[in-house]
Amino acid sequence: MHTIRIWDLPTRVFHWLLAACVIGLVITGSVGGNWMNWHLRLGYGVLTLLLFRLVWGFLGGHWSRFGTFVHAPSTVLAYLRGQVRPEHEAGHTPLGALSVFALLLILAAQVTSGLMSDDEIAVSGPLARFVSGDTVSLATGYHTEVGKFIVIALVVLHVLAIVFYKLVKKQSLVRPMVVGDKHLPAPVVPARDSAGTRLLALGVLILCGAAVAWMVRLGNAF
Repeated sequence: MHTIRIWDLPTRVFHWLLAACVIGLVITGSVGGNWMNWHLRLGYGVLTLLLFRLVWGFLGGHWSRFGTFVHAPSTVLAYLRGQVRPEHEAGHTPLGALSVFALLLILAAQVTSGLMSDDEIAVSGPLARFVSGDTVSLATGYHTEVGKFIVIALVVLHVLAIVFYKLVKKQSLVRPMVVGDKHLPAPVVPARDSAGTRLLALGVLILCGAAVAWMVRLGNAF
């Protein structure tokens, strides 16, 4: 067996921060009231993380880059037929990659709709004033009545997949996302995870956070 660094530290931190923020969003959005202030803050946090992941998908470690887990339909079908390649066991499997992209896209849609939502009581997104009333109404309806439940469903499926891999395939998906390494039968390209790449990731995260903060200030300035 070969012990290989698959998930760099920035990717692991992103994963767990995103999970914490999404759980917090669901709870605060359901409770409402004064907790909506935290709902907004957590939403800005998720947007920052999504922007970071978009950039890190091109600059990050080998297995964190989009190019390593964007698969052609033929590859997905071959995987379903049992044709598993070594790289499928290292990073995201073809099916796992689809779930990752689905979750990222749905979260992006949820955050975007939240930025344009208005509950007509006390809380409105910073971009609501820049779009038409019809757009605000559509965004609010999607955010509260559709997107929220899609996010919850995808999170539940994600957890069930982790349990399935642990109980049926005897593979832990959690441990590698904590320590970064996987034990693999064949050697594969390791991910870069040096002090330099971690500093680069921190710089990217700060820039993404600054961009979100600027957007929020712009929306609140009017």
